[in-house]
Amino acid sequence: MTLSTPQSNLPDDAASKISRPSSTDQKILWDMEERFWTSGSDNARATTAKDAIMIIPYPPGILQGDQIWHGLKRRTGWRSVAMAERRTTQCGDIVILSYRASAEKPDLPIYEALCASTYLNDVGGWLRTSHQQTPVD
Repeated sequence: MTLSTPQSNLPDDAASKISRPSSTDQKILWDMEERFWTSGSDNARATTAKDAIMIIPYPPGILQGDQIWHGLKRRTGWRSVAMAERRTTQCGDIVILSYRASAEKPDLPIYEALCASTYLNDVGGWLRTSHQQTPVD
């Protein structure tokens, strides 16, 4: 039996465009992501694009634009969050952060999830365009 290597339909240079953000941008983005969890919905809204998409465990589900802020009212204000297994990747003006979150809120069990956020560098400032959480049991 012969195994073949799948051929990519991407241009030869597409893979070379994937890189890691600068250490300065990584620090900025990870700080923004931590504040997304701990600084309340006003901060999260200020750093999120107008028509961003968030996928949050049921409820509330798949949310876009203003739906996000109605759906997250009770889900913000974590006392602390630890982000482990951090990964970053960049392609042009887009950066994806992925990590394992352990978030703490008074009178609730520790919430653990695998998360990913996508950021766009828009006119010299970073904006979150998507966020997704998958709970870890």
